[in-house]
Amino acid sequence: MRGSTKERESPSISASIVHFFQASTATPAFNARTMRLVQNSLHQEVAATLREQIFAGVYAPGSFLDELVLCERLQISRTPLREALKVLTAEGLLRHEPRRGCFISEVTEKDLDDIFPVIALLEGRCAYEAARNASDADLAALTTLHERLNSHAQAGRINDYYDTNFAIHEAIITLADNRWLAVAIADLRKILKLARAKQLHAPGRLAQSLSEHMLVFAALKARDSKGAEAAMRTHLTRQREALRELARNQRSKVLA
Repeated sequence: MRGSTKERESPSISASIVHFFQASTATPAFNARTMRLVQNSLHQEVAATLREQIFAGVYAPGSFLDELVLCERLQISRTPLREALKVLTAEGLLRHEPRRGCFISEVTEKDLDDIFPVIALLEGRCAYEAARNASDADLAALTTLHERLNSHAQAGRINDYYDTNFAIHEAIITLADNRWLAVAIADLRKILKLARAKQLHAPGRLAQSLSEHMLVFAALKARDSKGAEAAMRTHLTRQREALRELARNQRSKVLA
């Protein structure tokens, strides 16, 4: 069986569900550059804090980030703040305008139309590889996650559902054992996270999403690589359709 053959080579998720790709940092050199290393660490912490706040909706899309206010609020100088803003701009979460400053990125309908087909291809490939690599223990761990997903869906707990949904996607990416797929997906997710959670609020979407996940999982259990890939692509494509429907409904309410 292919899954057991690959078991010794591929990452396992049976012990715990972990992120496949983690930001790597160089081992600090204990020399005269220690202060610089501390500064680097600070700007990374600031970037992480602002990133979490952006995802949490603390700042409205398109809003201006006042550097003086942020420095005072975070109790830092402008240097680490500006380094952090550069990081978030590179990730696409901020938009920098010369002589004006940084603004929270706004995800447009075209952005979503452009990104979803790409991430569907990437995550579809992850599902393909995961079906080939998964051990029986990995599938048992995924069974637990899908049971939890079903429980959250039945109770209408959207936030909990979303968290478990994320863990399942991460598990599949881990099992794919392809660093470059993981990196590309992580980059795109940072943009989609600004809008993606909303799709579960579309009428009927929660139940539909659960059904799609179960189809992906059925293919993984059958070690049907092509079936898992197709099911994952469909799952991601329908997320885009749900967001499009949600946007139409919101426009209708405004016009009503």
